Amino acid sequence: MDDSLLKKNKEVVRRFNEEVIQNGNVEVFNDLMDDDFINNSAPEGGDKTKQGMIHTFNAILRPAMPDMKVAIYQQVAEGDWVTTRKNIKGTHSGVFLGIEATGKEISIDVIDMVRLKNGKYIEHWGINTLSAVLAELRK
Repeated sequence: MDDSLLKKNKEVVRRFNEEVIQNGNVEVFNDLMDDDFINNSAPEGGDKTKQGMIHTFNAILRPAMPDMKVAIYQQVAEGDWVTTRKNIKGTHSGVFLGIEATGKEISIDVIDMVRLKNGKYIEHWGINTLSAVLAELRK
């Protein structure tokens, strides 16, 4: 695959992380999401569509940590896939999955694999440290 396309795909994923996850920009979200998107890492019984994904960012994460920042540590692109190792960090200043605000820093490490189709997210797989973070907040 052409190196310029790999760079372009990585830029789409970087833009998604900065403008959508960090800044909550729904217009950019809609621009970058294919209508047939599937989130293979959604919780059991959860919404695997693009609506489920934006709900996670803007109705769960953002209210819990309005100062949320995303740091991308590494990206690897191959074919139409981009893998990103990143961290989502913020202050726990709102209710987070039933846990009242603690004022503690939340730091979630994430590795995502995103498949792109025509410059848009079509498929997502990911692993993260959210369960460990929630266990720590419940102490």
